[in-house]
Amino acid sequence: MGEVHIKHDIPAAMDFFALFQTTGWNQAYQATPQDLEQALHDSWYTASAYQNGELIGFGRVLSDGVLYAMIYDLIVHPDFQNQGLGSQLLNRLIAACQQANIRAIQLFSAHGKVPFYERRGFVVRSAQAPGMVYQVTPPSND
Repeated sequence: MGEVHIKHDIPAAMDFFALFQTTGWNQAYQATPQDLEQALHDSWYTASAYQNGELIGFGRVLSDGVLYAMIYDLIVHPDFQNQGLGSQLLNRLIAACQQANIRAIQLFSAHGKVPFYERRGFVVRSAQAPGMVYQVTPPSND
């Protein structure tokens, strides 16, 4: 295996699309490579991990740069999971937020990944904590 390099660039659309596809998330989102490219360009901070020129990991932050930051799309290719790469990427994302003195760093956790984030200082919100997700539903006939 070659050395892993982490850069703060936006990966090529097709490279990110291929990595994104490894998560299974796109079954619900149905995002095109162009959709994902736009999302990446609208990010506040990104970290891309490469080995031998191949994108093997990625994470990004959306933020107002002052109060709030939200971590999205922390992805490690399945062939490279459980080797510390996810932790390295997450640490870079958190460090960028801390350097900007952002007050609240939040994230969405993929199913089954809560323990990974808890070991790194994140806590699950209680049922009484603020926070909701907009669920697109068909209009009612009321």
